[in-house]
Amino acid sequence: MNSTKKQSYEDYLERILMLSKSLNRPIRAIDIVNSFSYSRASVSIALKKLAQEGYIVYKDDQSVELTEDGLVIAEETYDRHQIITEALQYMGVSRETSEEDACKIEHVISKETFEALKRVIKK
Repeated sequence: MNSTKKQSYEDYLERILMLSKSLNRPIRAIDIVNSFSYSRASVSIALKKLAQEGYIVYKDDQSVELTEDGLVIAEETYDRHQIITEALQYMGVSRETSEEDACKIEHVISKETFEALKRVIKK
């Protein structure tokens, strides 16, 4: 999978996870449209691809739900985002900038570097 596709998948899966936690109800495509400010068409295409790859399923009420594989990726991405954001804030980066930068870094950081960063932050 190319890095752009990987990043897009991770962003969508992480967003579905975050929305499901914050809204505490089934997630619909319009929720994703509103949270990303993407067009309905773009979100629809992305969700269809995620469903074809087995990362989400459409429910009878047209909501989307993460599969086990989708949940694993979403949780890993969310964990990287949280740890990187915390590390950047610890170093004095503003909350807004640390959030933006974490969104970029979470997709390219190596497992080794992330685990080392996680150990330092958890101390």
